[in-house]
Amino acid sequence: MKPQPHFPTFAEALRVWLRIGLLSFGGPAAQIAVMHREVVDDRHWVSDARFLHALNFCMLLPGPEAQQLAVYLGWLMHGVKGGLVAGLLFVVPGAAVMLALSIVYATLGDVPIIAALFFGLKCAVLVLVVEALLRVAKRALHGVPAWVLAGAAFIALAAFAVPFPIVVLAALAIGYAAPSAFAATAHGKAKEGPPALLDAALATDPDRITRLAPAARRAGLITVALWLWPVALLFGTPVWGDIAWFFSKMAVVTFGGAYAVLAYVAQEAVEHYRWLTAPEMLAGLGLAETTPGPLILVLQFVGFLAGYRDSGILGGVGGSLLTLWVTFAPCFAFIFLGAPFVERMHEQPRLKGALAGVTAAVVGVIANLALWFGLRVIFAQVRDVPFGPATLDIPVLATVQPAALLLAVLAAVLLFGLKLGLARTLAVSAAAGLLLSFLPV
Repeated sequence: MKPQPHFPTFAEALRVWLRIGLLSFGGPAAQIAVMHREVVDDRHWVSDARFLHALNFCMLLPGPEAQQLAVYLGWLMHGVKGGLVAGLLFVVPGAAVMLALSIVYATLGDVPIIAALFFGLKCAVLVLVVEALLRVAKRALHGVPAWVLAGAAFIALAAFAVPFPIVVLAALAIGYAAPSAFAATAHGKAKEGPPALLDAALATDPDRITRLAPAARRAGLITVALWLWPVALLFGTPVWGDIAWFFSKMAVVTFGGAYAVLAYVAQEAVEHYRWLTAPEMLAGLGLAETTPGPLILVLQFVGFLAGYRDSGILGGVGGSLLTLWVTFAPCFAFIFLGAPFVERMHEQPRLKGALAGVTAAVVGVIANLALWFGLRVIFAQVRDVPFGPATLDIPVLATVQPAALLLAVLAAVLLFGLKLGLARTLAVSAAAGLLLSFLPV
């Protein structure tokens, strides 16, 4: 007789959150795809509906939405300790890799072997983003209004450079104003079969959220205090006070992820504070794109170089850790303070419609990320070409990178054709990237 699935223990969840943290390459779209595969598809801990409900709330917040989604789901399953572990394990592996690479970069410059490994990973991540787009679109878009809104979000972002917060807030307003139009979407179509383990637990224990809420509010307030304490303590101190204040500001305005604020960060860090040069900023972005964890870890690289230029390696480590603290502490606070309220409003029709509107727009957001990322992986040059009132990204065909195209096709065969799985696909792609680096050009 087949054993009945049981609600995951804290130790089981901890192992899965660590696995997600180690495999979370490629920016938010790929990271959300990894999380969805692990907790929805493979383990059935969370339903599509609840996963998308949580994701929609996180999309409205500043900061890395994938990391906040991990905190939200971890809190739902195991309370504050679950949220802390899920959020920390999502960040710590990537932060450790970024710190090591920052030290290597600052002392030795570019390391070809590491670059080759990460090049293979980047090409595989492109395929993972496409897979996420197909999966989320299939499960989240039901009905003409949802498809139209997804298409409109994609066009607004890809062709007209509409700021990300405006796109999401517009989708929220449309869903709120016409909840019946998105009733078919309903945060995603439920899968057939028994309910997900978390949903079953909430159905049998309807007071679960009420019991979890007070501790979450306390944790949120404590996190706010711990976040602001070093900012106040270091305020006015050269370099360290600047790091604490500048990246605290970034933590509360980074709507839409790292790309939304990179131009401002680069301008301030390069021209105003002179912590690093423009080529170094681009190098940091390249490292962040190909290491696990949120893309916003590029700020950690900036903080490291700021501290390194002031006080050497130890200063770099201190600047890196301070940047991480003031960047990610607010993320925990936002979830612990907001998630209990969002969960209590879960069944209200207008809120469901509003979040369903965001669900549809998220598909357009992922499609835009897939296009943006794919063009820059496969082609060495991409130009902004005016087309009436729009501006389109057009690749320079002569700059196609055969190695990147080959590795992307390899990853597609491994993932879609051979069903090799996420971890093995990434490992084979990284090894292939390293192998290609030794071949004559």
